Amino acid sequence: MRSHFLLFFTLILCAQSWGQSKVVYEEFSSYKLGETRRLKIQLPRDYDTNTEKSYPIVIVLDANYLFEPVAGNVDYFGYWEDMPEALVVGIMQGESRYDDCFYDDTNFMPADRGADFFEFIGMELVPFIDANFRTAKFIIAVGHDITASYINYYLFKDPPLFNGYIALSPDLAPMMDDRLPKRIPNIPQKLFYYLATGTDDIQDLQLVAQELNTSLSALKSEQFNYYFDNFEGATHYSLVARAIPSALEKIFSIYRPISKQEFNDVLLKLETPVHLYLLDKYQTIANLFGINNPIRINDFLASASACEKLKQWESLREIATLATRQYPDLILGDYYMGRYYEEIGDPKRAMRTFQGGFDKEEVDFITVDLMLDKADQIKYDFGY
Repeated sequence: MRSHFLLFFTLILCAQSWGQSKVVYEEFSSYKLGETRRLKIQLPRDYDTNTEKSYPIVIVLDANYLFEPVAGNVDYFGYWEDMPEALVVGIMQGESRYDDCFYDDTNFMPADRGADFFEFIGMELVPFIDANFRTAKFIIAVGHDITASYINYYLFKDPPLFNGYIALSPDLAPMMDDRLPKRIPNIPQKLFYYLATGTDDIQDLQLVAQELNTSLSALKSEQFNYYFDNFEGATHYSLVARAIPSALEKIFSIYRPISKQEFNDVLLKLETPVHLYLLDKYQTIANLFGINNPIRINDFLASASACEKLKQWESLREIATLATRQYPDLILGDYYMGRYYEEIGDPKRAMRTFQGGFDKEEVDFITVDLMLDKADQIKYDFGY
């Protein structure tokens, strides 16, 4: 009886662990720092099972208190496909954060321990993560007050180390507010920059953020994607909980499935073929995040619906072909190919196409009964 209970308890624990993200700790011996640093790493939910998949990296400074809010939001957004699943790498700092962020009193660039920490991240940590985990070539850095200022130094590398910067109530180093607007337009690669403060933030830091926002929002560059939030009633610490999901939502907006707003405001107003928009969306995802995802079923449905409303029948044929290629066991491609043949005046091929999908898996409103009903209606109308 006891052995059965232990087996049952073990199975419960295993069941609870399936489908959940996993956090591991790594004691990293740094040559640059001359000491061991503790890393806290959250692996995506499917990391162990989906061994062909690569993941962007989110590096979190001040991980003693920032790791959990960042990791929790990354896991949540990834679960709902509002962003790609990602590795979250937290650097435990504690009181060492002040030495880690040390800068020279003359040029206000990293010096002494601050310079060592700069090289630790760029020359040791990132190569270590790339070598030991399946990573995509997209990295975001997150910092709060002095560490939010510190991550800006990586913009002055050529090329910058990070693709995305989440600066939460930054306590900027001197001259940084002048240097950033001059440096950013000269960076050729795509950058994402998110800045946040709150109306109840520390007064000096709130002013710093607002002045920096004025400078950065004025920059004209197709490569620079800039976002700013000033949260009503948020303090220096409470703004973190509101800023992190906002930052992730904005930075990964292109990654999300096609929404009702995108459908109405973009797809239905296209003057170009809808299928090209769909292909461009996924090519942009691949280019930005280093991820080659199959087109989502939701996006096929939305794009095909737009084709029908815009009467873009050739584009609908392209979407049906893509759907059949990516999801050959689903009824999706057959249905829209049948609709294409209906609309171009080829009812016999439409009927056969609808009939041909009877043994495939149903998708959303597209059922086998619907397909057979459409085939029977054509047979009745045309006397086949």
